[in-house]
Amino acid sequence: MSEIRPNRRDVLERCIASGLLLGGVTVTQRQLLGFWEQAEAAAHKPTSAEVLGPFFRKGAPNMKTLRGAGDLGFPLQVVGKVLNTKGLLVEGATVDFWHADHAGRYDTKGYKYRTKVTPDGTGEYAVDTILPGHYEDRPAQHIHYLIAAPGHKTLVTQAYFATDPFFEGDPAKNWNKRGIAHNRELVLPVKLFEGPAAPRAEIRFDIVLERA
Repeated sequence: MSEIRPNRRDVLERCIASGLLLGGVTVTQRQLLGFWEQAEAAAHKPTSAEVLGPFFRKGAPNMKTLRGAGDLGFPLQVVGKVLNTKGLLVEGATVDFWHADHAGRYDTKGYKYRTKVTPDGTGEYAVDTILPGHYEDRPAQHIHYLIAAPGHKTLVTQAYFATDPFFEGDPAKNWNKRGIAHNRELVLPVKLFEGPAAPRAEIRFDIVLERA
C-alpha cells in the first residue's frame, strides 16, 4: 500500500493546529494560513547566473545614456529593479552592464556600451543604448550583467531577447539552442514603441539577489 504524503497546505494546517505556527495578533486559523501562503507566493526566485565572458572591464563610468548621436543600431532602453528574494528593494546595489555594438564588436580599450549604474531612490535603473549585434562565438544577442550589493551574493548573468532571429520566433522551444542561453527566464520579451520620435525597443530585467 503506497504512503499518502501530505502536501504543503496540510503541513501548514497541522502546524497551526498544534501551536507550532502562531500569529502575532489575534487572527483565525484561516486568516493565518492565508497570510502565510500570500507571503510565500510573494517570494522571489533568485535570478539565474550565466557566464561572465571574456570582455568584462572594470572601471566603467556611471552613465545612463550609452547611445550617441549617429550610432548605428536600433535604439533600446533597458529598465529594471534590484530586489531580494522577499521582493524588497536592495539598497546600495551597483549594476555593471556591457554589450557588443550593432556589428557584434566589443570596445576592449574604452567604455563604449559599458556602464556601472546605481539604481535611483525607487530602486529603478534605466539605460538608453542600442540592440547589440550578433557574433560568431555567441550568435544570440545579449547584454552582460554583474550586480553587487552589500550583504548579498554577487551575481553574473545575461539578458537575451525573445525577438532575436536566433530563437526562430519560438523562444519557449528554442531558448537553449546550441547551449547559448542557459536559462529560459533570461530570454526577455521586447516592447516596441512607435511615435513622432524614432521608434525604440525596451526590455525590463528585474534582478533578484540572494543574501550572502
